[in-house]
Amino acid sequence: MNDIIRLKNMVFYGFHGVEAYEKEWGGRFEVDVDLVCDLKEAIETDKLTDTINYEAIYHLIYQLVTTKKYYLIEALAGQICKSVKERYPKIKQVTTRVRKPNVPIKGVLDTVEVEITR
Repeated sequence: MNDIIRLKNMVFYGFHGVEAYEKEWGGRFEVDVDLVCDLKEAIETDKLTDTINYEAIYHLIYQLVTTKKYYLIEALAGQICKSVKERYPKIKQVTTRVRKPNVPIKGVLDTVEVEITR
């Protein structure tokens, strides 16, 4: 069974990017995660201990985005997937999307997004 818990459009302030000023000044980053797991037991028992505590997932992602500096949002998204899977073995698959709204590109666009699935 492939049930999904989604955390959508979490917004954090981080210091990721290739340019020196991105690591110094920081910027806004948006994150989505899809957690594929079996929620049958939680449906039957209605107990938090039988599901994935998405508040704990949120705080894990907050720590990853705000405390370390990555050059690439690819690396950040990959680390989120890895950390979530390591700490929550009930999760079969994690898809992480990291968006960087204010990219230093000579052009007009809303955001750049990377999606990693593990």
